Amino acid sequence: MQIEFAHIRERSTNGGYIDFAVFNADAVSKNDDDRYDLLHDLTARTRLLGLAVDKSALAFREHGRVKFYGTPDLVDYLVNNGLPRWTHTLTV
Repeated sequence: MQIEFAHIRERSTNGGYIDFAVFNADAVSKNDDDRYDLLHDLTARTRLLGLAVDKSALAFREHGRVKFYGTPDLVDYLVNNGLPRWTHTLTV
């Protein structure tokens, strides 16, 4: 299965950079424990590809709306800035 994701580097509020990944995926069960496990697994696989990931989140549709699950400040950023464009795919 192929999962699309965005790998992005943005300037942080302290002047450095933050590398983050946003995955186009959701847990089949739709519960937070499984979402946590999925996010952890996808983040680890992305790091194995050699990409830096400081923060990560899932992006998925629920009741017709895009929702995010992941690192709270990254989720806030995504809510305010919208869904990024997918830049990579990950085979799982």
